[in-house]
Amino acid sequence: MSQQSEKPFLLYGLPTPNMHKTTVMLEELKAAYPNVVDYDVRKIDMAGNEQKEPWFIKLNPNGRIPVLVDRKRDNFIVFETAAILLYLAQHYDPGRKLHFDPTTQQNDYSEMLQWIFFAHGGVGPMQGQANHFFRAAPEDIPYAKKRYLDETKRLYGVLEIRLKDRDWLAGPGRGVYSLADLNVAPWVYRHPALGINIDEFPHVKAWLSRWQERAPVQAGLNYQTTT
Repeated sequence: MSQQSEKPFLLYGLPTPNMHKTTVMLEELKAAYPNVVDYDVRKIDMAGNEQKEPWFIKLNPNGRIPVLVDRKRDNFIVFETAAILLYLAQHYDPGRKLHFDPTTQQNDYSEMLQWIFFAHGGVGPMQGQANHFFRAAPEDIPYAKKRYLDETKRLYGVLEIRLKDRDWLAGPGRGVYSLADLNVAPWVYRHPALGINIDEFPHVKAWLSRWQERAPVQAGLNYQTTT
């Protein structure tokens, strides 16, 4: 499998919320730094367990997507979505378009991290499990469906509280668009798959609409496989 390309990054995956976090991040950086950031996408056949093949396990021992290869830094490999986002921010967002300075904006930076981890410890796993039991489980387990759907809705309620008087999850005033939003929104974007009525969460609905209106978000959600 060749990794030859003029583009600085190679991304492995397929359209999932975690993949979309990464493609949106890359598109945001591409828009902000057009001569620095661009990427190829290599589709992984998860139905065929390609992510468990030895060549992929060398990239990510956990056998999960997405995985990013940074060709500009000696093919450095990054797995785990939050780690990918923070890595890209550290090395490719010098103007801090998408994150806060951990030295001079300590509170804002901490808020951003809190909402990043909220996604990875809360809404991501709960909504992912709900999706599994509604759409992929080999048997119908009503208790599991109800448990994970109810917990997903509860977590949407947490977002609703946070966004009551804010436009974005972290930052001063009404907030500043950052990795915090970029890391949570791709899960909420998938609410129709579970039949969740987003009108029950009007502040979340408005926030999601603001996010979707961004041109890089649209590009990231509709990325094309390129290799």
